[in-house]
Amino acid sequence: MRFSGFFLFVVMGLGLLARPARAQTFDPRSAIPPDSLHATRRILPFRPDSLRRRFDEERMLDRLKAYSRRKTIAGRAMSALFNFTKRQEERAGLDAVLLDRQFDSHSFKIVRRVTIRTLDAFGYSITDSTRLPRTILEKSGNTLHIKTARSRVRQVLLFRPGQLLEPQALAESERLLRQTPEILDARVLVNEATTTRDSVDIEVLTKDVFSITAGVELGSATAGLVTAGDDNFLGLGHQLENAYRYGRGLSTENSEQPQQWSYEGSYTAPFRHFVYAQARYRNEYNYRSGNVSLRRDFYSPSTRYAGAFNYNNFNQDVALRAPPAGQPYVYFPLRYTVQDAWVGRSLRLRSYDLGYENPARVIVATRLINTIYGVTPTPEYRNSTLLLGTVGYSVRRYYKDRYLFGFGRTEDIPAGTLLSFTAGYDYNSTVPRRYLDVRVAAATFSARSGYLYAAIDLGSFQRLNQSRGWEQGLLSTEFTSFTKLYHVGNWQYRHFLSSKGTIGFNRRPGELLQGITNERGLRGFSPGQPVLATSRFVVNYETTLFTPLSLLGFRLAGVAFADAAWVSEKPRGGSPFGDAPYTGFGLGLRFRNEYTALRTFQLLIGYYPRGITAPNGVRMFETARETVTFTDFGLGAPGTGQYQ
Repeated sequence: MRFSGFFLFVVMGLGLLARPARAQTFDPRSAIPPDSLHATRRILPFRPDSLRRRFDEERMLDRLKAYSRRKTIAGRAMSALFNFTKRQEERAGLDAVLLDRQFDSHSFKIVRRVTIRTLDAFGYSITDSTRLPRTILEKSGNTLHIKTARSRVRQVLLFRPGQLLEPQALAESERLLRQTPEILDARVLVNEATTTRDSVDIEVLTKDVFSITAGVELGSATAGLVTAGDDNFLGLGHQLENAYRYGRGLSTENSEQPQQWSYEGSYTAPFRHFVYAQARYRNEYNYRSGNVSLRRDFYSPSTRYAGAFNYNNFNQDVALRAPPAGQPYVYFPLRYTVQDAWVGRSLRLRSYDLGYENPARVIVATRLINTIYGVTPTPEYRNSTLLLGTVGYSVRRYYKDRYLFGFGRTEDIPAGTLLSFTAGYDYNSTVPRRYLDVRVAAATFSARSGYLYAAIDLGSFQRLNQSRGWEQGLLSTEFTSFTKLYHVGNWQYRHFLSSKGTIGFNRRPGELLQGITNERGLRGFSPGQPVLATSRFVVNYETTLFTPLSLLGFRLAGVAFADAAWVSEKPRGGSPFGDAPYTGFGLGLRFRNEYTALRTFQLLIGYYPRGITAPNGVRMFETARETVTFTDFGLGAPGTGQYQ
């Protein structure tokens, strides 16, 4: 991609002039005697050079506002491009635990009436009822958008009219609404004016995202990626995703012409009681798969039953070993189907706090996986039936904060503890095997110190013959951390650090990890030859600077990153730290619109000392990759470690 330097200069210059003021907040928990001079400064913070600020910033903003009110073409363009309304955003870090106790007095009352109001994606505010669509862009976007149906909102609520209101049902419903891809934010409130001693009226307010997504990513003049989808098809919460990539491969001597395109698509439909049905298809060079599934997860600590059924068909070609230097990979066909079903039960522990549930759960689950091979490259691939059972202990808590991935919207942060032990038996025609797995995960969060998450998972099969050997072992590690939010005037920033390790032991021939590009390793990394490995360890660091700048509804953040990935190509796996790592360093801009399903757009410049074919190892690229991803502490289906 090529961009005009003059255009970027104009955008940045006008954006600096259009920066909004941030509202100041006061935390009463940290208050000290009011006659203290220090307390006065906390409530009314001292701003140096205030006269110059009023002259330089406020007077210039007034002039630009006046110019945007003109009826000329330039004035209308200024009004459409920039938003001069001051943002009344809350400072991050002052919210309490999401599953709070503000509605405890209403527990076990009869739900008399539930009122649901849904807002369009643009121009409306969930905290300010006077906000209305103002610009042509906002009104046009709402015209194209189909609001979420009230029936879809009812599917997510944990209460119904005529039923008893369970403890934490209101706060949990609010969190679950925010987690749906079609809803940006939600409030679930009690109408105190009409509530009685034995009944309660509830009001639900939601704000949509603009759910239609489409994008084009140009890798070169003859290669790129085209995406299209809808996260709220017909306003019913159905999700449609399509991705078509063209110009993927290049012909080589001594090898067949690779498939030049790839396609991946899916359709997901939600039903009552948090049941989801999905169909998925993927077609790319050396790999084709199809999947249909029906599932219900442990979506909330109050969920008692969960389960799923999946049918998968795989048709792929695998490379059994790395070729000699300069030689192409040799692929062999592998065809198989997998039928997968599981069911789980969550057992509540006794609570000694009346009206407040114990967040801890003991979860038991069982799973059956039947794999049938049609064509195999070696005899080691054999039909099998894997029976698994898991016993786990889970504690789940959720916090609210801001300025993690978004610019001021409410974001839910999972914390807690998870301990699980999985055992299973693999019935097959050659050598029966047992499977053992242990997983430990924990996370803590504090608005004043930040977030820390760590997990480790170790699992392996053991042959039940004379050798009693272990095979297809996998050690997975995960670490995520971010600091508290730092403030410099109207600018705010955080540091993020994460790592993921996937270390294989005694893997089968042909079992290789899927590279180290973008989502699985170095962002923006595009090697000339695929980097295949049996073990991988990745470290990602990022600093995100949240600015008060806004353009066409997109808020702007600055990004600096440093990534490193160690890989091992040993046939049987092992430590990935034997060779020098692949590394990447870069800077860029992140544009984020909270009101659309495709919320993040990033323009980055990366430098890669090793493995990339770009001139001098420098590459400019676009990506929608999030900074970090959260892992919930609800135990899912029993399974073997994911080697991918």
